[in-house]
Formats: sequence, structure tokens, C-alpha cells
Amino acid sequence: MAPRRFEPYTTLKPFEKLFQTGLPILMYHKLGPRPRGARLKGLYVSEDLFGRQLAELHEAGFRSVLLPGSGHPAVGGPRRIVLTFDDGCCNVLEFGLRLLARHQFQAIQFLVAGRLGGTNDWDLAQGEVPVALMDRNQVREWLAAGHQIGSHTVHHPWLTRLSPDWAREEITASKKMLEDTFGVPIEHFCYPYGDWNPRVRDLVAEAGYHTACTTEAGINLPETDRFALKRFTARYPSRNLKAVWARLRRRVSGV
Repeated sequence: MAPRRFEPYTTLKPFEKLFQTGLPILMYHKLGPRPRGARLKGLYVSEDLFGRQLAELHEAGFRSVLLPGSGHPAVGGPRRIVLTFDDGCCNVLEFGLRLLARHQFQAIQFLVAGRLGGTNDWDLAQGEVPVALMDRNQVREWLAAGHQIGSHTVHHPWLTRLSPDWAREEITASKKMLEDTFGVPIEHFCYPYGDWNPRVRDLVAEAGYHTACTTEAGINLPETDRFALKRFTARYPSRNLKAVWARLRRRVSGV
């Protein structure tokens, strides 16, 4: 049977019932205004939309949880949600920290350990605009606010395209670098580009992580592989015709 397809997450209503059947994880990258020339526009969520998404969740009784260091993250009560950010962009600190505090949510940043204080250079070869990444002091500010950090490798490569030894180094060295720098256990991993396979998954497990996040959409259940956790992409509403018709059909059917 083909996997179920999900639209990106923009508002709670179409997802509220589904989110109560397991553990939903939302995936963000960048917050705030899109710079001119940005090609991957869907990776940006405006400050206003982010605030509305948090307010909706809070008003509906959802509470954020941090990824645990033991046990399966999907084991627990209803109306729990995990908020994740990939790459460690400064704009998340600038536009997100105040809103997270206002709505009493916690989140995890998956950091590219070898690029702290740098830019998203892995995107530049594809013509993407540079975006500043959090430096050590900014990461400490994030941690001091009660949030969590995890690993997104050392350099943000496509892990399945690397030799086993090279992939292992990206996975294990990033964990050690972050632990040595910030003095906190790094127990959670995120596959760059959502690129993984069983070999890469096993390397992550062998490195001592407790969970790993993919970019596959879906709800997480106790039987979900904790090294292949699913996430819903959070973004602004799509304006393409297919998505418009899908929203109209939902309104007509009352779904």
C-alpha cells in the first residue's frame, strides 16, 4: 500500500484529530522575512504565521515536549507535540525565541556542528542566498531559554552518497563537537536533506544517539522506528491551484 500523502502544515484544523492519535513533530528551518533571491521559499515561515501556529496549538491544549533521552518519544498522553528546527539559523533565535516563550513551548535545534557562526554554505552552490547560523554564544542563549540541541552532522552532506567511514565521521564527530562545546548530552540526530538508508540509520544508532528525524511526513506511534521519526513540514499556505482545490474540497466536505 502506498504511503499516505500529507499537505504541509500551515494551520491546526486539518490535522487536529490526526495529531491526537500519536506524536506529531513539526519541522521548521527559517523564521522571519524571506531575503530577496531566496529560492527555497518554503523554508521560511513569517514571524506572524509562526506566532499564529503556536497560538492555535496552545489554545487547543497542545503542549510541547522535548525529545527524551530514553524510551520511545511517542509513548505518552495525547495533545503532545515536538517542534524542531533544522540547521541552527540565527533568524530562529531572532524571530522565534520570544514567541516560544509567550506560548510556553520548547523546541530543538539540529545544529551543523562544523558551521557554527558561519552560513548555510551547503546551499550556496545551488544558488541559494546565504543565511547566518547561530554562533556559540547564541546557542548558549537558546539552551539557557530551556530549549534543546541535536546534531545535523558536521558539514550537512548527503549521507547516503558518502563512504561508510566518511558518513560515520560526520555522524560521530558532530556529536562529540557539540557535547565538548556546550557540555550537554547530544542524544538526537537529524538526517540532512532527509537523506538516509538502513546503513546510515545503523551508523546513527551505533554512534549513541537515541532518536533520529527524517523528512517523511506522518504521525509517530510507539511502533515507529525511533531512528526514522516522521515530521510534518511547517510552511505558509501554498498558492498553487492543486492545493487551493484541495482546501476547497475539505471545506465542502466538512473535513
